[in-house]
Amino acid sequence: MFYYALKVAISALIIVAITEIAKRSTGFAALVASLPLTSLLAFVWLHVEGAAPAQIAALSSQIFWLVLPSLLLFLLLPLLLKKGIGFWLSLSLSVVATVACYFVLLPLLRRLGVQL
Repeated sequence: MFYYALKVAISALIIVAITEIAKRSTGFAALVASLPLTSLLAFVWLHVEGAAPAQIAALSSQIFWLVLPSLLLFLLLPLLLKKGIGFWLSLSLSVVATVACYFVLLPLLRRLGVQL
């Protein structure tokens, strides 16, 4: 139980740190947020828990492909906000567009033989 609490605490600390850093420097917060910290933590936790290297490699490869549609959110959100669209509507439209992109990409990846 302590191990799971530790995992949650470290993960939450990263999120809190990014939001606090953003209050002072959005550029530095963006740098920290753009680091694949969640993925790195997942790799470490899997390794510590005895996962096979092949399983960690598969996760890493799958993350690569699934990051691609998520980039749409980071392109669309600032564009909508700069156009004067409210935060919640901009965020909602960006999320919907990103989800739609996932629905397009997943069958395409399967057709290309990428295992997800």
